[in-house]
Amino acid sequence: MEGKRIGHSEPVTFEQVTKRYGNVTAVDELSLAVNNGEMLVFLGPSGCGKTTSLRMLAGLESITSGRIRIGDTVVNELPPRSRNIAMVFQSYALYAHLSVYENLAYPLKVRKLKKDEIKRRVNEVAEIIQISELLDRKPREISGGQRQRVALGRAIIREPAVFLMDEPLSNLDAKLRLHMRAELKRFQRDLETTTIYVTHDQAEAMTLADRVAIMSMGKLQQLGPPKEVYNCPTNMFVAGFLGSPPMNFMKVDVESHGDQLRLKSPSIDLPVPKTWEHQLRASNNGRSVVLGIRPENVRISTEQTPFSIPAEVYVVEDLGSERLIDLRVDGQPTVARIESHFEPSIGDRVWISFSPDDSHVFDPNTELRLLDRGKLAESPA
Repeated sequence: MEGKRIGHSEPVTFEQVTKRYGNVTAVDELSLAVNNGEMLVFLGPSGCGKTTSLRMLAGLESITSGRIRIGDTVVNELPPRSRNIAMVFQSYALYAHLSVYENLAYPLKVRKLKKDEIKRRVNEVAEIIQISELLDRKPREISGGQRQRVALGRAIIREPAVFLMDEPLSNLDAKLRLHMRAELKRFQRDLETTTIYVTHDQAEAMTLADRVAIMSMGKLQQLGPPKEVYNCPTNMFVAGFLGSPPMNFMKVDVESHGDQLRLKSPSIDLPVPKTWEHQLRASNNGRSVVLGIRPENVRISTEQTPFSIPAEVYVVEDLGSERLIDLRVDGQPTVARIESHFEPSIGDRVWISFSPDDSHVFDPNTELRLLDRGKLAESPA
């Protein structure tokens, strides 16, 4: 399997692509380039425009304005069959009366390939997706994961320039979904075919994507490698959507006390870290900000420490190797993910703290990130 490549892959480009349904804008001037052989994942909640973008690329939806290219070809007016793409859907869409072999062979029979060539390619793809022993069975005689492999194989056998996958794992149970995520990643890397994958599941996006495109209300919010987007979200939507549990947000005032800035709320009174001061003075000008801290970066103590905040334990969720502690700070929910050896009780008064280096600061009005973490080290002491 190593080094095997099927078909001829092509890059994909969206150039200010817009889709409107009457007065509703489903996709708003989407511009991005998918590299040749890359797996790009469209991620976002229902109604964000991710599936519509995929369907426009497939030719299943018309484009209101803008251009889509596959390789050097503008495909706006091409019918789906002329775009050299293959789709894998949430439903397996297998022919129940045909065997696995016949399901795989069907796209090649439509093209009127010779029987020997069809047999060669079916056996080759069956080996790739590891279902050679299932070729004589009907879809009802194999498991959900095996049926999803057959659906994937039927896409692979067409030797497309681009794979399009619309939430293909949604119908699988949690354990099988985890296994198939790993299999999809392996298939895509081995085949080296440009793949665009749509999901609302941030865990799928983080594990599968070379780059993730996060969308909301038809607009592209951020595009980049999963780790980069997770560590440096461009706005509060991205910060809150990527991560489970999501990022904690605390609104605080920025007040000047002599030469020092402080973060203030009814329960919070903290000095602004020196590494933040230069950028915060330049970008904030004494207004309120929203602190963003991921649950894994929240520390809990029974005693007050520097840069700590009083909190009350609201709920404790035991997950075995770790605990999720639902706290209240100024009456607002804050979640901490901690090791299982710490056992607070509901109603306990505790102190929470976090490192400034692991924190994010957002403008409460625009919801954009205020601090460029790459420039913190450049700030004057």
